[in-house]
Amino acid sequence: MKPLPANKALEQYFFEARSKLLDIAAILDRINRGQEAGEVSADDPRIDKIRKALEVLHDESGGRAERIQQIFSLDYDAAWEKPKPRY
Repeated sequence: MKPLPANKALEQYFFEARSKLLDIAAILDRINRGQEAGEVSADDPRIDKIRKALEVLHDESGGRAERIQQIFSLDYDAAWEKPKPRY
């Protein structure tokens, strides 16, 4: 399958990206206000994951979705119980 040309992708997804970025900015503002009130620790690992994901977004080398997924994923544990099929 041929990838969508960059100008077409930008035209098609610009407003969606803008909306999601505004949502993220609002969430980060809420977190900051909570930190100022002492409600959230600045060294909370979730904050660190958000910061790492934002760094990945800024990187133009590609594969951003996969790299961000990896940031928020648990490391593999061989002891995990295998899911049982539903019948």
